[in-house]
Amino acid sequence: MAQTKTEGPLARLVIHDLAHRNGPAEFAADVRRGLSSNPKQLFPKYLYDSLGSRLFDAICHVDEYYPTRAENEILTRHAEEMVAGIPDCRTLIELGSGSAEKTRSIIEALLLHQTELLFIPVDISASALEKSSRTLLAAYPALRIEAYAADYLEGLAAMQPLAPGPALMLFLGSNIGNFEKAEALTFLRAIRRMLRPGDALLLGADLKKDRATLEAAYNDALGVTRAFIVNELARINRELGGNFDLWAFGLRSVYNESAGCVEVFLESLRSQLVTISGLKLSITFQAGELIHMEHCYKFDVDGLSALGLQSGFRLERTWLDERQRFSSNLFRAADS
Repeated sequence: MAQTKTEGPLARLVIHDLAHRNGPAEFAADVRRGLSSNPKQLFPKYLYDSLGSRLFDAICHVDEYYPTRAENEILTRHAEEMVAGIPDCRTLIELGSGSAEKTRSIIEALLLHQTELLFIPVDISASALEKSSRTLLAAYPALRIEAYAADYLEGLAAMQPLAPGPALMLFLGSNIGNFEKAEALTFLRAIRRMLRPGDALLLGADLKKDRATLEAAYNDALGVTRAFIVNELARINRELGGNFDLWAFGLRSVYNESAGCVEVFLESLRSQLVTISGLKLSITFQAGELIHMEHCYKFDVDGLSALGLQSGFRLERTWLDERQRFSSNLFRAADS
């Protein structure tokens, strides 16, 4: 069952922990399915346990990983312009909120024009969600938070009907790139069903660029990205009784230019046998065999506009960072 935690005399913080409902069973089933398939794969949503979330925050500070800095630049410079198109917005929703550091620019811009704001963050990591929520409440007395520890679709399905007045939804960090193209369309349509005509979606999307820059962004010289990706194997060891040797896997990131997609793999550095006692499963790896971990699609503005139209949105405005590496895109929910 979902767990709901309410704190404070005015209930400024409510957390619906949906991740506890079937989380361990789903993780076990997905690990079995992914490692039994050919080619082998694991699923990126499981990268974000408590340790994984902290490692991803560290990735955002390495030199090669430009998307966070580029998006922060855009939000810092243009947040007031962004929210100007959603007057009287008192409901802010964010899917994949993480530490919510980037969200502060939008929160502050909204609070310049009103005395209260409801923030509804959704994140797969309950611990990251609770930590970020407490930090935001301490910083912004006019803020209330109703949070959902869940994956995106589960969180959307569990939300209460939106309060009267315009709403703004955030999907930042180019997380849209983690979906296959058909999945991205299905996901955006789910968002559109949640929103009402006139509500807005601010979508972060990384742009297509040269191979060297993209591959380095997903395989930094310090090895922070490798630590983040290999943590999913460590999680299998911790939670399912696996015996993965983490140093027996290297990171490989490849830009598929024709698909416009960076593909991220773990590569077995030798022939090996791995057992996962909790699944009663043994898996063999050949030297050089790959586990597909995630993919990250890159975009251009015309493609984003078309994706919006297919899912019930119209693209109103796009902002770019100074080096034109990243985009923030304001979509308006069209009439049904």
